[in-house]
Amino acid sequence: MARPSETASPNTAVTASDDPRYTAAEFPPNKLLYLVQLADARGIDSRSWFAGLALTRPQLADPALRVSYRQASSFVRRALQALDVPDAGLIIGREGTIGGFGLLGLAMMTSRTLGDAMMAGIAHQKTCGCLLQLNFEALSERELALIASPRYGDGELLPFFCEELFASCLMIARELVGPALQPLRAEFAYAEPSYAAEYTKLFNCPAQFGRAQCRLVIDTEWLAQPLPGFNPLTARQALTLCAQQMTPEGGEPHQEIVAAVERLLRSQLHQQPKLNDVARTLNLSERSLRRKLAESGRIFREIHDRVRAERALQLLQAGSLSVADVGSAVGYSDPREFRRAFKRWTGMPPQDARRSAA
Repeated sequence: MARPSETASPNTAVTASDDPRYTAAEFPPNKLLYLVQLADARGIDSRSWFAGLALTRPQLADPALRVSYRQASSFVRRALQALDVPDAGLIIGREGTIGGFGLLGLAMMTSRTLGDAMMAGIAHQKTCGCLLQLNFEALSERELALIASPRYGDGELLPFFCEELFASCLMIARELVGPALQPLRAEFAYAEPSYAAEYTKLFNCPAQFGRAQCRLVIDTEWLAQPLPGFNPLTARQALTLCAQQMTPEGGEPHQEIVAAVERLLRSQLHQQPKLNDVARTLNLSERSLRRKLAESGRIFREIHDRVRAERALQLLQAGSLSVADVGSAVGYSDPREFRRAFKRWTGMPPQDARRSAA
């Protein structure tokens, strides 16, 4: 497999620049965290991978963190170049477990059949950090294919993403129905790598390269295989929560820079961080941060006020803190200043917000 370069291919850049979803923060950072852990195991310093991405290493462990495809793909390119581990995708993928899928893993584990679990995985693929486009296709009465396609025409990272995805999917399917599950064949839309023998060893089926699509093909008989953990109530609840994770309030994911600023502000409300503090923490200049926010149609003060208002409302409606304590929690040492700010944000004094929740 050719080593990925730092910049995306020209076709990828053109396609991505026309699509606002390229910088929408909607993917959990699973792949990023796995690569950092692989670097740790090999004694490689990963700090430079975060430069300019408005991300920090501690944030990768935050279950609420979402990153954009731009952030994730830039990070992965840097990681693969630094690691120089050609089969990194297979190494990470073979460690996949259903527990690593979080709520989606719970939904799959409590599904009625393997087929139901697979459909849940396809429907909610973004909640587990999948950076490829996934679909199922019935090839015949006996063959079903999981098809993976690159987003934004980004074929450069397809080998890593596909290796990790197909390997982890197979490990999880075997976890659900047992080790007897074997694919009929695995097809890959890229050239045969030097370590192709590892594919055959892991998938235990013919591996074919240079094909039109990336497809993992299984016998349709497996779809009806009942799952021992079937629980209809738990499955329904888990799928509902997965759906809520996929669609944030307002219906559209935030742009990556807005999500990063909000995340940082929420963690430091008491300190009243300024724009230059936030920019420095995000490894950006103050000028760059202003420009990026402007490109997203936002300004720092508006984001800061909204985050403070949301947190103040939560604390007021919980009812356990005084108005002065709520003000202190969102960065105001003077209760009168907090009352004025809260009324500016919401149109009502904090006492009224507390009464409305009673």
